[in-house]
Amino acid sequence: MRHKVLAMLWGLFLEIHQDEVGALKVKPIDASTDKWGTNAARSAEEFATNAEASADEWARNTAAAANTYGLAIAAPGIKTRFAKGVARAGAAKFARKIRDVARDRFGPGVAAATVDYKAGAEPYFSTLAALTLTARKPRGDPANYGRVEQIGKALNAKRLALLGGTAAAAL
Repeated sequence: MRHKVLAMLWGLFLEIHQDEVGALKVKPIDASTDKWGTNAARSAEEFATNAEASADEWARNTAAAANTYGLAIAAPGIKTRFAKGVARAGAAKFARKIRDVARDRFGPGVAAATVDYKAGAEPYFSTLAALTLTARKPRGDPANYGRVEQIGKALNAKRLALLGGTAAAAL
């Protein structure tokens, strides 16, 4: 019974009908695409309102899915499926989406993200400001790489501490 209900709903969604001899009549893809585009575009405000209202539920469900995520990214053949998905989408679609969508959203997205950038970057800026590096040696001296290592270790320890890792003692 459940399958019949799902099939009926799917059929209504795609506007698929059966004639007298059992052949399927499928709505033309252009008509379906036009209808979808028109209705989806009109739904932007409703989408934004409902999506924002579900933020707490999203956070709970996403956090609860950590084990499933781990299993998914470790599944056999995942690298191959990922590569095939990239190939299927292709560079042309990637470029088209940048041209048609991302270019116009980039500036407003950056403006909307400045508060988040500052909050996310501040702990690293503070970590760097608190460092006292070993003295710089003459150009080409291998000891200078130790200065870079000090920076890398401090930033990685801060990253792990912020993620709840055990590197807080290394700070």
